[in-house]
Amino acid sequence: MESTQFDPAGLEASLALMPPATRTLVAEKISPLVEAKAAILSHSLSHTEQVLKAVAVSDFLAGIILRYPDMVADWLLSERFTRTGHMTKATLQDDLNELLKPVHSSEALAKVLREFRRQHMFAIVFRDLVLQESFEVTAREVSWLAEVCIDAALDWHEQALSRQYGYALDSEGNKQRMVILGMGKLGAEELNVSSDIDLIFAYHQSGATAGGRRSLDNQSYFVRLGQKLIQSLDTVTADGFVFRVDMRLRPYGESGALALSFAAMEEYYADQGRDWERYALIKAAAVAGDIEQGQQLLASLHPFVYRKYIDYGAIESLRVMKEMIVKDVRRKGMQQNIKVGDGGIREVEFIAQVFQLMRGGRVPDLQQRSLLAVLTVLQREQLLPAAAVSELRQAYLFLRNLEHAIQGLQDKQTQLIPDDDLSRSRIALATGYADWNSCEDQLNHYRSRVSAHFADLISDTPEEKAEAESKPLWRQLWLSQIDRDQLAVLFPGCESTEVESALQQLQAFRSDARIIRLQAQGRERLDQFMPLLLEYFAQQRGTGETFSRLLGFVESVARRSAYLAMLNENEEALRELITLFAASRWVAEQIIATPMLLDELLHSSLYSPPDLATLQDELRQQMLQVPEDDLETQMETLRYFKKAHVLRVAASELRGTLPLMKVSDYLTFIAETILNQVFEQAWTALVGRYGVPVNKDGSLCDRDFGIVGYGKLGGIELSYGSDLDLVFLHDCQAIGETNGEKSLDNQVFFTRLGQKIIHLLTAKTVSGDIYEVDMRLRPSGNSGLLVSSVNSFYQYQMENAWTWEHQALVRARFICGSPLIKQRFMATRKQILTAPRDPQILRKDVLAMRQKMQETLAARPNRAAKANEFDLKQDAGGIVDIEFMVQYAALRWASAHPAVVEWSDNIRLLESLSARSLIAAEDAKELCEIYRIFRSRGHLLALQKLPGKVTGSEFVAERERVKAVWRRLFDV
Repeated sequence: MESTQFDPAGLEASLALMPPATRTLVAEKISPLVEAKAAILSHSLSHTEQVLKAVAVSDFLAGIILRYPDMVADWLLSERFTRTGHMTKATLQDDLNELLKPVHSSEALAKVLREFRRQHMFAIVFRDLVLQESFEVTAREVSWLAEVCIDAALDWHEQALSRQYGYALDSEGNKQRMVILGMGKLGAEELNVSSDIDLIFAYHQSGATAGGRRSLDNQSYFVRLGQKLIQSLDTVTADGFVFRVDMRLRPYGESGALALSFAAMEEYYADQGRDWERYALIKAAAVAGDIEQGQQLLASLHPFVYRKYIDYGAIESLRVMKEMIVKDVRRKGMQQNIKVGDGGIREVEFIAQVFQLMRGGRVPDLQQRSLLAVLTVLQREQLLPAAAVSELRQAYLFLRNLEHAIQGLQDKQTQLIPDDDLSRSRIALATGYADWNSCEDQLNHYRSRVSAHFADLISDTPEEKAEAESKPLWRQLWLSQIDRDQLAVLFPGCESTEVESALQQLQAFRSDARIIRLQAQGRERLDQFMPLLLEYFAQQRGTGETFSRLLGFVESVARRSAYLAMLNENEEALRELITLFAASRWVAEQIIATPMLLDELLHSSLYSPPDLATLQDELRQQMLQVPEDDLETQMETLRYFKKAHVLRVAASELRGTLPLMKVSDYLTFIAETILNQVFEQAWTALVGRYGVPVNKDGSLCDRDFGIVGYGKLGGIELSYGSDLDLVFLHDCQAIGETNGEKSLDNQVFFTRLGQKIIHLLTAKTVSGDIYEVDMRLRPSGNSGLLVSSVNSFYQYQMENAWTWEHQALVRARFICGSPLIKQRFMATRKQILTAPRDPQILRKDVLAMRQKMQETLAARPNRAAKANEFDLKQDAGGIVDIEFMVQYAALRWASAHPAVVEWSDNIRLLESLSARSLIAAEDAKELCEIYRIFRSRGHLLALQKLPGKVTGSEFVAERERVKAVWRRLFDV
């Protein structure tokens, strides 16, 4: 910049033009420049006035001017920084790429990005607040700046990671790049001047990297790439930050994988996508990485966002979302927030978005990201009157410009109007008003108009207004301020004894010292929650037992009132909670013990549990978010995963959306998924410490380990409290040791591997265990090795196993591990089960074992006193009798009919026996039906935490039918 003479008189003249409210502040801030006689204050009168206004309206601009006065002077002489249209996305990209050419470290990358952001954000904010640039230009340029920084950082880290891992490949060997979706205002090119950026990371296909020193599966690679990208943008250094990054809009939120394949994303939104995610995806755009693939991904998600029919449900969803915001605003005292307060930016956005969701499938022009463009379409399609659109447009532009002025003060992400007069005067100056009163008058006008239009669209129905008017009665009941003669109005149709029981419990609960001593916020949330609870409880005509469970839950979370806040904001979840508590004591205890499970009540998939592949993918994604060395978090993640998905199964069974066989299937899928993950974790931990087992001939025993499930796990018949009957096998030579620095004998290695697996499953943490494990069915039982070789397992089964152990093998099934061990185990199982047997010896052994079981049961204390009960499992004519008949028949005829032991579950075993006329078709059909009936009743009893017993008068005909088949089969 060409130096000019410092002119104090010219400076005084410029200061005299400043509004009195800000003049003193500006004079104090620029005093260092005055003392230094900085040329930036003496170039020209208009130039000086601009600098002074910049200092007046923004601490962010002032800070840069005071720190880099000569550099800023050069910037202000450049048309690229002071005139519209001279900053384009292409020029930004070229400038940044040039600056990054000499960068060879992540630290240097961070520094360049932050300096680049500071320079260009100064130009944008200066033009907006000083030169009164239009909102559209400012928002577009901030968005361009974000996109350029994201893409440049992504490209740099891809190159850096390629030296170690190569590049991610798809199924055809083609290189894949990450797809970065910009959500919210970034996707719509509507970023404000101090905005964070909402991102979602995705990639086209699963696979692995190639071309580097080490290979990673694609998800692990893209997660690492995403982590490094976030660090480059979000971390605060001495040079500040580039953009704050928010990843919470991704599938599964903070618990989800940082990067997902397209298939996983499509499945998530199809099965679990919520209404708020539809709103979020309206503005989504591919902003960096593989743009073309990103556009294809978003196109595949259109059916989720935009329904083919007119979706009036969008209005109700919006009403719920708005109510949540209103409650949050009131709770946090944010009425002066111009984004979420009444008549704020969010209400304008909601008006546009509700039409997009409601009619976007029928009016493709509504499928746009720009709010202003959508308003134009609403007017053109006559969905809103022209006058309303005009008012909304003017209000939106005013509010967004005011938002920039508020944020420009200190470069902070806030929409809250400051309390102090000086800050308000500075905001008025930035927005072109003579004083704050004038600005506030305009603000109040626009907010009132937006509120009116919003109310016209999202108004309560007469029924809802009547419902709201009835709320005070429930609040009075909670506060014990209601006459007892009014109870009939609140509890119509309810049994008086149940109402009296609930009222007595309520009085005791209200008087509990722990409730009385709640802090203010907790008490406020409780006072909001209890009237809702009472109302919905009455609507469902709940029992005293149900109310007791509900109060137990409230007591458990009262001091962690965030859970009450969630239910206050999600009344449908509260209804689900009451329904489930009424239906199942077991479910109630699970949620009371683990209140985080409340989140499952918000899932659209609550009543549609995922299949095995989806379960495995979901758990893998969750575990990828946990550091490999964080064993405690890994164990807690596994425990929550099990509880959450078992809750979904229980809810589905209680509602009747899952038949018995599917219930057992899903419970078994959950166990299989966890066993797969636990095996992987245990193997990785042991190999990391000791190396891989090596045979005597030098060959590796890489993952030569398998888990076999017996009993209910093997028979795909797990229930809610089932333990896991397991047998561990390996296929490594006993003579040999691991190849790590600290080596172990092979047998010792596999024993420790088995112990590690059991520990991960059974260790008691704050969330309890995952499963109890029973290893007694391994060769030689508790006295045998914890892990047997496949050869020794075969030898034991052929030479030493008892008949009851062969019965158990009928129900055995390979669960996870080495495919080679699976093949050898299945061959061994078939060979053992199809071996010729003496029918008389087999019959004698099976009957003797059944008699022993019955004698043991009869010897239990108080058994005789309960002869009027029927034990669904153990008593004659019950489940065990059916299982013994199936096992006996399978062992007796498998040598001549090997196909009968192909399956391990009782139903298909019976069907196989029937298909070969080994059991009469009518008998097999009835046994299958009775087996299902008994197991279904057992499940329902388990959900009530009751033993598997019914009165002696129940199932008499069914039991007699089972006994009759037993007599024919065993000729007794």
